Amino acid sequence: MEHDHLADGMNEYLPLRDVVFKTLRRAIITGEFAPGERLMEISLAKRLGVSRTPVREAIRKLELEGLVIMIPRKGAQVARITEKSLREVIEVRNVLEEFAATLACDRIEEKDKQVMQDAHELFVRAVEEGDIMKMVDMDEKFHDAIFGAAKNERLLSIIASLREQFYRYRVEYIRDLENPAILIKEHQKLMNAIFNHDKESARRFMNTHIHNQQERVAESIR
Repeated sequence: MEHDHLADGMNEYLPLRDVVFKTLRRAIITGEFAPGERLMEISLAKRLGVSRTPVREAIRKLELEGLVIMIPRKGAQVARITEKSLREVIEVRNVLEEFAATLACDRIEEKDKQVMQDAHELFVRAVEEGDIMKMVDMDEKFHDAIFGAAKNERLLSIIASLREQFYRYRVEYIRDLENPAILIKEHQKLMNAIFNHDKESARRFMNTHIHNQQERVAESIR
């Protein structure tokens, strides 16, 4: 019998409904469930070895996040990535990331530089290993280091609320990228600008970095 990867994350020490939610969300974000695929409560409950209740609760939460849509008479299905939803997420992300980069130029401390440098090195290693999911996670970690250096708690909480939507596009982008080494160069430029307190360069590099992602993912959607 073929191994079912969906249940691999099910032994986490969390309330069952949270584990089911996280497991299904990750399966959607990583493409294990394709856009447009139907989510059947009974079969998902069986695969995960749980009752239908936590599955139903998870699907409802995923609908609120925009990862699942309810179709009349058909039930739940994975939301398709549309160019409109991509543009909306990227527009918000661009503003927040540019703002974070300029704040970081003023507020970065030595310990923040180390966190950013470490995240960058882990990203480089993931690129060398060709590990897509590790690259996605380390890219997120690198951007989190910039947010951390910005020293603004409100900004961090806004980013946290958008994290999963960003993550889905990040996966799409990195998975389709022919030469991930481009990201290494972009991260290096960003890091140097922030370390040198060069706000204009940091803002410009971040804008280019995010814009490149938008264009690439929009192209693959079309």
